[in-house]
Amino acid sequence: MVIFQRRVTDLTELALRRFVARARRTAGLKGGVNVLLTSSAEMKSLNRRFRGKDQPTDVLSFPAEPGAGKQFAGEIAISAEIAAQNARALGHSPAEEVKILVLHGVLHLRGYDHECDNGRMAGREKRLRAKLRLPLGLIERAATPRAGRKHQP
Repeated sequence: MVIFQRRVTDLTELALRRFVARARRTAGLKGGVNVLLTSSAEMKSLNRRFRGKDQPTDVLSFPAEPGAGKQFAGEIAISAEIAAQNARALGHSPAEEVKILVLHGVLHLRGYDHECDNGRMAGREKRLRAKLRLPLGLIERAATPRAGRKHQP
């Protein structure tokens, strides 16, 4: 399921649902994924509630509860506002930025954690971005910071 609380330029619900399915298949993630495109204020609230960080972030992933079964993998929340800002700063479309964030979230749902996996997630994200024809990913941006980037590990 895809929920647009905030719109993203040149991105339809159908296009995002199709991309989520492709990203899941490419990453080997079994089960459905819900995606919420929301405001920075909502992301700040979610980040504070679930991570104890009182600031907005671009993407958050919420794995399904262990008893949920294999039919549901989890949920991804994305700030449409931060995605648009980062897209402008990095020279690609907001739709591409949302797709980068979806892929990053899918990898977290798959069990990767770039904070402690010695580069495994970074390598996997880079390979999958190439397959999915997406520009520079979040982990690579952390190595070469640019204006507008608001992702927190």
